[in-house]
Amino acid sequence: MNPWLLAGTTFFASAVEFVEAATIVLAVAYTQGVRAALLGTLGAGVALVAFVGLGAPLLANALALEHIELVVGPFLVLFGIAWLRKAVWRYAGRKAQHDEAAIFAREVAELRADREHHHGIAVAFQGVFVEGLEVAVIVVTFAASTPRLVAWSAGGALVALALVIVAAIALRAPLARVPENALKSIVGVMLLSLGTYWTGEGAGLQWWLGDSTLFAFIAAYACIAALLVGVHRRAAAA
Repeated sequence: MNPWLLAGTTFFASAVEFVEAATIVLAVAYTQGVRAALLGTLGAGVALVAFVGLGAPLLANALALEHIELVVGPFLVLFGIAWLRKAVWRYAGRKAQHDEAAIFAREVAELRADREHHHGIAVAFQGVFVEGLEVAVIVVTFAASTPRLVAWSAGGALVALALVIVAAIALRAPLARVPENALKSIVGVMLLSLGTYWTGEGAGLQWWLGDSTLFAFIAAYACIAALLVGVHRRAAAA
């Protein structure tokens, strides 16, 4: 398995989730103070670490199972379909484009209206935990299927986290210029490809190109996604 492929997938997936979390944290900091934003973020971080820590024994047991790919593969296929479906609908105009600036404005308005109740900590906690949980699930899933490449998978997520934190602190504004829909398309294709590959491996298939078969899957799913965008655009126009 190509380690750069795993690292790249977790990097792009994590970047999308962390950008969305950063928008919520910035809205909390802007309306109810940096302290509330930091407390909520730190609390979510502790909860995520605890979640991964509690899941470590289950992961260890999973690694001992034969054909673990038959569990991981279909899960990633479903996960990839969910990501790619949203991206296709957005490119086809069937679903509104993800707009971090608009989301930030909405969050600020809601938090200002609710300032008396000081829900900022809870909002920051929920935003970071929900988005971070998806990243943790992807990293843990990759770890279950390819334990020797755990560092690469986790490293992609950590690099994305560092870049988003630096950008959010430097700009002090939502990262609206990040091409989230394009990133979600990439992640959807990658997850589908990895899921298909691992499902076949778990079923005992010998892929004709070895690890390079992944790139064939990536090309095929990207073409299918492009065709679906065209079909949905014509349907919407009609």
